[in-house]
Amino acid sequence: MRIAGTILNAGEAEGPALVLTEPLSFWGAFDPRSGRIVDTHHAQCGVALGGHVLLLPETRGSGGTPGGIAEAVRRGTGPLGVILITPDINLAVGAQVATALYGRQCPVIAVTEAEYAMLIRQTHISIGADGTITA
Repeated sequence: MRIAGTILNAGEAEGPALVLTEPLSFWGAFDPRSGRIVDTHHAQCGVALGGHVLLLPETRGSGGTPGGIAEAVRRGTGPLGVILITPDINLAVGAQVATALYGRQCPVIAVTEAEYAMLIRQTHISIGADGTITA
C-alpha cells in the first residue's frame, strides 16, 4: 500500500504503528519525559508513544503542544512520526522545532479519512521524505 500524504512537517520515519482511539493533547495529557499518555480520562492512558509511528484522527490542540512534542522528540520519548486526518499546526510546529533545534525528525502527515481507515489496520508504517506512506 502506498499513500501520498500531505506534508505538515517533512522527514522520514519507519516503525510499528500505534493507533490512538481518541484525540490527544500533547500539553497536559502527555508526559514528554516518559513519552506516556497521562490523561486518566484517555482510553489509552499509560501507553508510551516512543518508537512508534502514531496514528490519530486529530489532536486536542493547545498553544503548549509545540513545546510538548518538541521536548518528547528531543528526548527520544516521542513518536517517530505522526499521521492525522485533521491537520494540526501546533503539532507540526513542535516537530519543526525539534528538527531545527535538536536535529531530530518527526514527520507529521495528513491523510484523508479513507486513507486513514486503511492505515489503522497496518502493523508497520514507513513515511518517506516526500510524504509517501507505505505499509
